[in-house]
Amino acid sequence: MGRRTSTTGRPRRGPVAVCLAVLTLAAGVLAGPASASGDDRPGRTLRQMEHLDRAPVAVRTEDGVFVGWRMLGLDPDGVAFHVYRDGHRITRTPVRGATSLTDPHGTADSVYRVEVLRGGRVAERTDRFGVWSRPYREIPVNRPAGGVTPAGKPYTYRLNDASVGDLDGDGRYEIVQKWDPSNSQDNSRSGYTGNVYIDAYTLDGEQLWRIDLGRNIRAGAHYTQLMVYDLDGDGRSEVTVKTADGTVDGTGTVIGDAAADHRNSSGYVLSGPEYLTVFDGRTGAAIDTVDYVPGRGDTCAWGDCYGNRADRFLAGVAYLDGAHPSVVFARGYYTRTTLTAFDFDGERLHRRWAFDSDALGKEYEGQGNHNLAVADVDGDSRDEIVYGSLTVDDDGTPLHNTKLGHGDALHVSDLDPGRPGLEVFAAHESMSASGNRGATFRAAATGEILYGMPATRDIGRAAAGDIDPTHPGAEGWAVTATGAWNSREGELRAADGTLLGTSIPSANHMIWWDGDPLREILDHDFDEANDPAGRPYVAEWDWRTGTQHTVFRPEGVYTDNGTKGNPVLQADLYGDWREEVIYRAQDDSALRIHTTTAGTELRLRTLMHDPQYRLGVAWQNVAYNQPPWPGYFIGEDMKRPVRPAIRYTR
Repeated sequence: MGRRTSTTGRPRRGPVAVCLAVLTLAAGVLAGPASASGDDRPGRTLRQMEHLDRAPVAVRTEDGVFVGWRMLGLDPDGVAFHVYRDGHRITRTPVRGATSLTDPHGTADSVYRVEVLRGGRVAERTDRFGVWSRPYREIPVNRPAGGVTPAGKPYTYRLNDASVGDLDGDGRYEIVQKWDPSNSQDNSRSGYTGNVYIDAYTLDGEQLWRIDLGRNIRAGAHYTQLMVYDLDGDGRSEVTVKTADGTVDGTGTVIGDAAADHRNSSGYVLSGPEYLTVFDGRTGAAIDTVDYVPGRGDTCAWGDCYGNRADRFLAGVAYLDGAHPSVVFARGYYTRTTLTAFDFDGERLHRRWAFDSDALGKEYEGQGNHNLAVADVDGDSRDEIVYGSLTVDDDGTPLHNTKLGHGDALHVSDLDPGRPGLEVFAAHESMSASGNRGATFRAAATGEILYGMPATRDIGRAAAGDIDPTHPGAEGWAVTATGAWNSREGELRAADGTLLGTSIPSANHMIWWDGDPLREILDHDFDEANDPAGRPYVAEWDWRTGTQHTVFRPEGVYTDNGTKGNPVLQADLYGDWREEVIYRAQDDSALRIHTTTAGTELRLRTLMHDPQYRLGVAWQNVAYNQPPWPGYFIGEDMKRPVRPAIRYTR
C-alpha cells in the first residue's frame, strides 16, 4: 500500500586509432543537426537519456590553458567545433578530432567559448567560461553538526559516496551527496550510529536541500543506496532511497511516525515499517512512499538473528523494457536473494516484478555480490542485472546462474572484443562454491567460464582493463596470494586467459585519465594502524617491467570507506570523454572534482551518453563501489563505437 507524503612510454597508436582520432567525413554527409528523437537506424529501441550541455572546462597548465568539451551522444559523426578566447577565434580550421586542446597563449584571465558546427554552419554556442587556476574544482559543502548516541558516545560527520543527476533540467549535473557519521557500522558489528543525511549541491556549491533519513535507518555501506536518475522522462532526475519512520524530506515533511524509535540495545533496527521513497530532485520533497519489498519478516530466516544478512541492500537502475528506466532495489545475497523492480510515472511508484529465491528455489541463494552491474548481456536491447554470480533477466526471471557464490568485486563490459558479446570478471569468496577459483572471466550472456584463477581463500580484490597494448582486449588480475588484501602478488591474465605474470597492479579501481585508450589504475595508500584515511593516486602499469608508476597524486584529499579506498565518485563530468574523480577535502569542508589536462588524439562521445556507463555511474555508490564501464571496448586497436541508440528527454 502506498503512503503519500602522455608521456607514458606507450607505443604510438596504430592506423585504426589514428582513424578514430581524426574521423573526418565529407561535408555532404554531415548535413543536418543531431535529432533529439534519437538514432534513426531501423529496428533499434531508443533509450530515454539526459539532454546534457557541453560541460566545457578550461584549466591553467605549464603549457598554457587546457580546454575541453563534450561530444554528445546524438552528435553526427562529423560534428566540428571552433574555440574562441576573449572573443577571438583561436582554431584556424574546425576541430574534427578530439574535443580538447591546449591553448599555449591562454592565461589565468582568459575567457573561452566553444561553437558547434553542423554541416559547416554554427548550430550551437556554449556560454563563456573562465579558467580553473588548479586542476580541480572545489565545491563547498555544509557539514552537519555531530551528536551523541543513546550510549553517550559522540560522533561527527564525513563526506561519503555520491551520485549525480540533472535535478533541475538545465543540462548540468548536480551532486547528490551522502554524509556518514563517524560511527557508521558494517552490518556484522553492533553499535548505535548517527543519522544519515543526503544533500544536493550544484556544481557552483549552492546547497539545494537536505534529507535526514532519521534514527531508524542505520548508517553503513550496506544500508543506504542512492539511486539518482530521471525515471519519468521529464528531464529532471529523481532520488530514490530506502526510508523509515522519522525520515525528514527536503522540505521538512516527516515520513511515518516522527516519534518512533525502533533501534534495539545493540543499535540495530530490526522492527518497525520499512519504506521506499522517491524524492523530487529539485526540492527534496517526498513524492511517493511505498512499502520496501520484501520486508525483513523473520530476521532469523535470512541466516542469522542479529540483522547482518537481513539488512544487506543493493540497488540499480535498468531499462527493463529497453526504452524507459526502472529502479531496482534488492535485499539479501548471502542466503535468501530478492530483487524488486519499480516504475515511476511522475506521481506513483508501481511494482514491475519481484525476484525471490524463496519462490524460485534454493539454487539461487547465496549468489549475490557486495555490488551489482546492469547491462544488456543477451543483446535484446533490454537490461539484465548481473547480481554477482547470478544474472536476472529483464522480466525478473533467472537468465543464468553460475553457482560460483558470493564475491566482493565485479566488472562487466566488452572486455574481449575478439569474441561476441560482453564479459564478466569477478572475484569469489567461497572456495567450496567456486571450485577453488579466486576469480573468473566469463561470458556475460551465458555464464560460461572462459578462464579462472586458482585460489584457496576469499579473494577480495579483482580488477580488469586494457593495461597492456601487446595483448588484445582487457587484462584481468586478482590478489590470489596469501598476503593482505592490497598484496601486489596474484595473477595477471590476457583476455584469452594467457598468464602474463604474478606481479599485478593494484586491484581496486580503474580510470581513463591520460590521452590513450589504455585504462589507468585508481587507488590509494592506506595505513590502517597509523593513518586510516586513504590518500589517493592515479598510476600506470608498465607491461614491460611488470611495475606500477604513479602519475597523479592529489593533495589535501582523502578516499572513502577505509580499505575500500574509493573516491566519492568517478564519472565523465567535464570536457572530453576522459573521467573526472571526486574526493573529499581532508577537513570535509568541500568536494574536489579533479580533471585531467593531458592531451589526447582520441575522439569519443561523452561516456555519460553511453547507456551502460551512465547506469554504472548510477549504481557506483552501492555497497563496495566499483568503477563504471561502457557497453563497448575502449583500449588498444579499438573500433569506433556506433552512435548510441538514445533519445533526449527534451
